[in-house]
Amino acid sequence: MADLRISTRNSRFQLLEALTRNRNHRSREHRFVVQGVRPISQAIEHGWTILTVIHDAQRTLSPWARDALQQAQETIAMSPALLAELADKDEGATEIIAVVAMPPDDLSRIPVPRDFLGMVFDRPTQPGNIGSILRSMDALGGHGLIVSGHAADPYDPKSVRASTGSLFATPVVRAASGGPVFDWVRDVRAQGTPLTLVATDEHGDVDVWDYDFAQPSLVLIGNETTGLARGWREAADVIVRVPMSGSASSLNASNAATLMLYEAARQRATGSTPRQGASS
Repeated sequence: MADLRISTRNSRFQLLEALTRNRNHRSREHRFVVQGVRPISQAIEHGWTILTVIHDAQRTLSPWARDALQQAQETIAMSPALLAELADKDEGATEIIAVVAMPPDDLSRIPVPRDFLGMVFDRPTQPGNIGSILRSMDALGGHGLIVSGHAADPYDPKSVRASTGSLFATPVVRAASGGPVFDWVRDVRAQGTPLTLVATDEHGDVDVWDYDFAQPSLVLIGNETTGLARGWREAADVIVRVPMSGSASSLNASNAATLMLYEAARQRATGSTPRQGASS
């Protein structure tokens, strides 16, 4: 495969740069930028389409990088200074960058086994929180994440980086509003999976360890500042809270999500049940 060579900030470089900075460009092109050994390796391992691999034109590549180039539909040899600019790192710190095809925002991408554990993140403002939740879902047995409403982009470089590759192992789907998600929930229930919607709020009715996470559950995590929108709260079957002491009034969204996922994993691994008399 012959390399395309880029040594100036030409139109092709500017298009690549736009993928790192402009979500509208990413969505229009249906592609996004991935950096780092683990994220790129995970993208390849999980069968994502590697459109382009960009490498340092003046560097002897490692065996891993050479193998990654073999997976790409196109390769670009870029000057070290421009590669550093694209990666937003010091010159020489980046060996390769990948451009990966973006999958469709189709809720059918999320598998729904009998022990389903999924999450909705309502209108997140910080892409890093999306990536962190994906990382926790991957580690703790989650099956998929739905990002709803006017929200940060799961394919923003900050989200991709925070996920440390888990974006490629755990499906994430964007939904413009709650409507398509409620339709999907109805379909899941109609097919025989008794899916419970579990909202999270500091004023919830049930302590997190008193909810029975052995049942199929879709956990609803609210916006970092305003919490869950009214529609999600009204649709929830149960609202759980995390008992807290000290002066903190709430947890970071990704921390709260991880706590829910850990409690679900703990219950499912040990076969434990909520405390006697607790409601769900």
